[in-house]
Amino acid sequence: MSLKNDASSSHDGGSNGESVIDDHGRRRSTCGYCKSPARSSTSHGLSAETLTVYDYQALIDRGWRRSGSYLYKHEMDKTCCPPYTIRLKASDFVPTKEQQRVSRRLERFLDGKLDVQPREHTGASSSGEVSDARRKTFGAAKSEEKNKVEPIIDDLSKKIDQAVQLYIQSGEFPSDMQIPKASVKKVFCARRKKLAEGTEQLLYTSNIAFPIAAAIKRTQTSEKGGINSAEGNRLSPETISEMLLSAMHKVGETHDMSIKVCKGHINFFSAAKDSFSDRDVVPNGDISRGANSTGGSETLRTKKDSENHQARKRKLEIHLKRSSFDPEEHELYKRYQLKVHNDKPEHVAESSYRRFLVDSPLIDVQPSGDEKVPPCGFGSFHQQYRVDGRLIAVGVVDILPKCLSSVYLFWDPDYAFLSLGKYSALQEINWVTENQAHCPSLHYYYLGYYIHSCRKMRYKAAYRPSELLCPLRFQWVPFEVTRPMLDKKPYVILSDIAISQNQCSILAPGSETLAEPAASEHEDMEQGETNDNFMGCSDDDDDEDEDEDDEMYEIEIEDSHIESDPGSKDKDINNILISLYGSQYRYKDMRQIITPVGRKQLEPMLQSYRKVVGAELSERMVYEIN
Repeated sequence: MSLKNDASSSHDGGSNGESVIDDHGRRRSTCGYCKSPARSSTSHGLSAETLTVYDYQALIDRGWRRSGSYLYKHEMDKTCCPPYTIRLKASDFVPTKEQQRVSRRLERFLDGKLDVQPREHTGASSSGEVSDARRKTFGAAKSEEKNKVEPIIDDLSKKIDQAVQLYIQSGEFPSDMQIPKASVKKVFCARRKKLAEGTEQLLYTSNIAFPIAAAIKRTQTSEKGGINSAEGNRLSPETISEMLLSAMHKVGETHDMSIKVCKGHINFFSAAKDSFSDRDVVPNGDISRGANSTGGSETLRTKKDSENHQARKRKLEIHLKRSSFDPEEHELYKRYQLKVHNDKPEHVAESSYRRFLVDSPLIDVQPSGDEKVPPCGFGSFHQQYRVDGRLIAVGVVDILPKCLSSVYLFWDPDYAFLSLGKYSALQEINWVTENQAHCPSLHYYYLGYYIHSCRKMRYKAAYRPSELLCPLRFQWVPFEVTRPMLDKKPYVILSDIAISQNQCSILAPGSETLAEPAASEHEDMEQGETNDNFMGCSDDDDDEDEDEDDEMYEIEIEDSHIESDPGSKDKDINNILISLYGSQYRYKDMRQIITPVGRKQLEPMLQSYRKVVGAELSERMVYEIN
């Protein structure tokens, strides 16, 4: 492996534009999430030649992720959008209604019962240009609708929150209960027809009464020491919704809407049938055709366009293969990046694609026939999704001894209506569950990084029950526990929540119980350490002797100027394995041959290296000095 403190090209998903190296050898670049003009994303970088799957798990547990053969680690407290590792225990996964709808939609598509069809590739044509124009019209209408609806939703949510606060201040709701902010959702036409009352139109609804009831139950149970003692005073969602209805009439007007409650839900009605909120954005297939358009050129077509249309079943094939260059995959990747992400043509060239999604430092582990390795083995893979032979999506994944780690997904823009990102995640979770029979150590599905301040990232928390990794103590904490703190500030030492509440039981099973660091150690770790996809190495690594470890990796340092931190108590660098002029040494055996000036330059670099990769790996990987 090579430790590089330069701005080498990488797709880390969190930075773009030019990068610079600061005085401590860290890369600083513009943030790809919040679009801050300042270089506000700070990270360390490693360039890896070879890496075992066991050691990669140890690295990602300390905040590292890979982009091709480039490994990167954010400095959480110095990065504007701190990324937390998020995981899900596959056997505990409970799909939401939306996730279930995604699966049913694809099944209907395969059965030929879905009302839409993908466009066939016909090359550039005037009809294609018309389809592009329709998509732009659809996008503009959708954007206009969103701009009108969002302020209303925000205002209604605010009024519900104000009503909740009134009851907290009056003492009718516990002051120390933790509840999420009110969520108000728009009700679309299909459900609106079922729930409409007379001439009124149901526009928005909120189920906030249910989490409030659950929060009150938890608080009362905790305070009174048992479930039975809290039963008598428990408020139901129906009662709470009626209380909030009464309070909302006191906090102000609600956009000429009437408010009613039904079975714990707070519903907002409008009698104006021609209100803009009653007009849902039309689906692609219903957009009016241009004068020169033809039915065969539409991106999506409804069955109404062809009354004699007969359902034609389609065949979905999912194939897992080792990571390698495939021209067909590259063509799909180009279409996806250019159309979905508006990427520049030079960024989707073959060389860039290979660096990003084909190259991998992970050493393949072949299936052994025992219960330690799944039938496909360990390593980096591409999972292809084909419908009737046509490649529609590719998921890039790393299969490690304890998890499947999602790296990237790209899909055919013509199949956007199938929500292939969500569908592939469901398939990958299912893969982990199925392969536990072959490899009992496989338990988890990793979705990469989760950034609470980035709205586009929040879908990852919908795969429940998910957990976030504390950037300081590397303990797993349930997402629902961390959310109130993340709502207040982007960088949080998540395990502090458990310590402050004296609730060690909220830590996920299997997490190590670590003593709280001393003040100086706490300060040191907080500045530089983060974490990524998995905790700990495989037990297999414990049996490896020193000679085998010495042959695994080589670490090469190019210009690095990293200051030491004399206040830290965890700076034992004596056992770091170093390569010098083709020979390997422990640093304790090199001290005598290095001048005082040389030690003054080298030791701060070794201390920083040990800090970012961890003590165990610093003694197993080879740090090469040129």
